[in-house]
Amino acid sequence: MEPSVAFAADSPPLSVIAAARVAGVALSTDPSLPSGSDPVLRLASGETLQGTNSLLRYIGQFAALPNFFGQDAFEEEQINKWLEFSSTFLSGSEFENACAHVDGHLTFRTLLVGFNLSIADIAIWSALAGTGQRWESLRKSKRYQNLVRWFNSILTEHGDALNEVTAAYVGKRGLGKFPVGNTKGIVSSGSSKETNVRSLPKETAGGFEVDLPGAKVGDVCLRFAPEPSGYLHIGHSKAALLNKYFAERYQGRLIIRFDDTNPSKESNEFVDNVLKDIETMGIKSEKVTYTSDYFEDLMKMAEKLILEGKAYVDDTPREQMQKERMDGIESRCRNNSVDVNLALWKEMIAGSERGLQCCVRGKLDMQDPNKSLRDPVYYRCNLVSHHRIGSKYKVYPTYDFACPYVDSIEGITHALRSSEYHDRNAQYYRILEDMGLRNVQIYEFSRLNMVYTLLSKRKLLWFVQNGKVDGWDDPRFPTIQGIVRRGLKVEALVQFILQQGASKNLNLMEWDKLWTINKKIIDPICPRHTAVLEERRVILILENGPEKPFVRIVPRHKKYEPAGQKATTYTKRIWLDYADASSITEGEEVTLMDWGNAIVKEIKKEDGIITQLVGVLHPEGSVKATKLKLTWLPEIEELVHLALVEFDYLIKKKKLEEGEDFLDNLNPCTRWEIPALGDANMRNLKQGEVIQLERKGYYRCDVPFLRPSKPIVLFAIPDGRQQAS
Repeated sequence: MEPSVAFAADSPPLSVIAAARVAGVALSTDPSLPSGSDPVLRLASGETLQGTNSLLRYIGQFAALPNFFGQDAFEEEQINKWLEFSSTFLSGSEFENACAHVDGHLTFRTLLVGFNLSIADIAIWSALAGTGQRWESLRKSKRYQNLVRWFNSILTEHGDALNEVTAAYVGKRGLGKFPVGNTKGIVSSGSSKETNVRSLPKETAGGFEVDLPGAKVGDVCLRFAPEPSGYLHIGHSKAALLNKYFAERYQGRLIIRFDDTNPSKESNEFVDNVLKDIETMGIKSEKVTYTSDYFEDLMKMAEKLILEGKAYVDDTPREQMQKERMDGIESRCRNNSVDVNLALWKEMIAGSERGLQCCVRGKLDMQDPNKSLRDPVYYRCNLVSHHRIGSKYKVYPTYDFACPYVDSIEGITHALRSSEYHDRNAQYYRILEDMGLRNVQIYEFSRLNMVYTLLSKRKLLWFVQNGKVDGWDDPRFPTIQGIVRRGLKVEALVQFILQQGASKNLNLMEWDKLWTINKKIIDPICPRHTAVLEERRVILILENGPEKPFVRIVPRHKKYEPAGQKATTYTKRIWLDYADASSITEGEEVTLMDWGNAIVKEIKKEDGIITQLVGVLHPEGSVKATKLKLTWLPEIEELVHLALVEFDYLIKKKKLEEGEDFLDNLNPCTRWEIPALGDANMRNLKQGEVIQLERKGYYRCDVPFLRPSKPIVLFAIPDGRQQAS
């Protein structure tokens, strides 16, 4: 016997029912208590719990979701405070004050407590949804933008469950004003089910609103500044799309700037493909610039700082210099005269043997607790030819020196940087101050990390150079080109990134969330086709089947006319998957999809292996009465050969700890092919087209039909419910 919650029909505990539904806690409902009663949880043991918050804590303890009641005592205490606060929304006069309070709390947060959805989020969400039209009116306004962004994000993630619950219990005027009807079992499981009940209006996931400090509409200028040392990956996409979002929101300008200050790692191939990735994401910029456009000016600035005693040339060996910085020990070169520094600077510019021993350092503060201010390096020698300007220069600025200079010169008002640079923000401002340039406002956001994923371009390059992948666009790679080739729609990527907003909380995200969004985009429109696995496929002979094959024209998607039509051939002999054939018993009636019912009269075997089925069509049979609904293919020469390609993660650990070598955690098998036969219509598939193979999943066509002897290559697209492998 599963637990049940009893309550008064005019005051259902929306948060309890919603929490159970979202968290997968089996719970039946019983709206039989008298008006004014507190909800009561009746356990199978006969014990009871009373009160909304007590019931929520119970659900939090047994939820299938991680840390639903916090990951430690501190988070539990925070959650308890929010549970108590949720009742504030029930006071009409305090409703908007409560909205303002939560809105302020969510300014730089994705969720109320920690990094996981908790019963605190469900309690506040339900308190808002439970007011009916009052909240819906505010939700459409721009008064509480952080609150709306958070509310919409939760609704997008758990919409099926939450819409079902609110439709059953919330009317336009709020809780208890909607006919309860038969709600028995509405939270009987945590699985999402199709429902025809009234739904709350869904909005796009990109509804977050965060202000840039000091920003004015029309005056904002932003930049996305990738280094051309690899292709853009999903981590870069967050920075790129946030810049795009803020530029559009403030009707400002966006500059694409290549930070090409390290010729040892950069190439024109990377420049071209970064521009391709930016176009793929739908990002339009005012112009494209390069840090190398400013090399002459940067050298003059370095020389100016040397003349002013704000920089010096140091020939300390690199390892010794690093140790001295850690220990706060001043370099012996720190007090060199300006003349000595200028002489060594000229040696660096010439790329001489003496110059190669030197670097230029800023003279900041070697005792500062923030180690980034301990005389950082501004310039280094490098004799490698630059991909744009050849061998003109022998010295190149560091990112830390060049970035604030070019930001200021190009008129950037707000520099978006991930929080991994937080300790270097003080250095950025100090360098601008020493240069005597206009200040730029830094705005931080959290770096995006994905489970089982390497985002270091150095590590990704290792896979490319060692032939472990097909290239930077390999579908196992987290690059933009890789995930698009895997079957991800850019629209899904944009929704995924903007769901998180500009939060400064560290994110370790699951790929399943991204693929779930993707499925919602492709499923309503992608064409349907049929495939049968080649291995041990079984022929079914229909004794009363058509003596002569005939063809019907049927839609490729029954609910989406623009998907077009396909020709289906009906024959006396049809192919079935072995797994389907082995699940049939003699005399069983089955449904052949898009045809009708058939009765399997005989199952032939050799050495225990099914070799043939014999049956008869039974067109008058009820489709609803059969247990098995089978896909099939006609036995005709026009069928095409398929290679169904599955992928797994490149590493076998969810998150590598600091100091762990990724080479020790490589996944030994990350790609495999399954031979199959496909319907003849698949000869017309185009490269990049996304389809659904009935009862098998979603696929992207990577190699279309070329000739009968060469298979069509289809890449499996994760759907967010199965593992991404």
